[in-house]
This record gives sequence, C-alpha cells and structure tokens, in this order.
Amino acid sequence: MAVSKTSLSAGEIIRAILIDDDEVTARTKKVFPVVTDSAELPYILYRRTQLTKEAVKGRVGADTVGIEILCYTADYTEGVELAEAVRAALDNVQYKIDGLAMRSCKLSDSEEGWQADAYVQQLVFEVKI
Repeated sequence: MAVSKTSLSAGEIIRAILIDDDEVTARTKKVFPVVTDSAELPYILYRRTQLTKEAVKGRVGADTVGIEILCYTADYTEGVELAEAVRAALDNVQYKIDGLAMRSCKLSDSEEGWQADAYVQQLVFEVKI
C-alpha cells in the first residue's frame, strides 16, 4: 500500500521540474537531494528547510515549505547562469506529480559564496503545497 504524499515530498516536485527543464539540463543533469559526496561540478543540491502548517477557518489549508537550492560550479559566471536557469524553471510555477500539487513557488532569498572549492549560488523558494 502506497503512502499518500504530503508537503514532506515537495523535493520530488522540485527535482522533477529541474530535470525536465531544458535550460537547467543544458548546464547540468546532476540534481541531488540534501548532499552528494562524489559529483563532479556543476551540480545542484536541494533540501527542505522548513514547513509551516496553515489552518484556514479551522480546516487544513496549504502547507508552506522552504526549499533551498544550491548550485555548485567551478566558474562564477557559470554559477550565476545556472542559478538564473533554476529561477526561471521554478519561480511562479505550479506543478502536479503523483497526486501532489505545488500551488505556488516564489523566490524569497538568494546568496552566493564559495564552499568546497566551488562557487555556490543559493536560492531559497517558498513553496505552497
């Protein structure tokens, strides 16, 4: 018996969108949940950072999920271009997969840095499930 999917599975939607987007996959086909030990640059990591349960007039409403996406690249410009492709793929998008519906996805924060010998572009999205 399959378990019903909830906002805890929001990462599955994010991954599906990213690996189906031509602009993203033109830059990398490597999209991993949470962590990877051995991927060659460039690659994308994504993870759920928060979950807020919203009630509307005493009934179950939409969950709001924070999703962090990290774009790792060897070159700064390559990283910005990958981050732009990720943003274009996700910002203001609705999507359904396996009975789970993403009602909205909005970029809420961004930061850049250097980590593990790579440039990192961080994008944070607020996702309604």
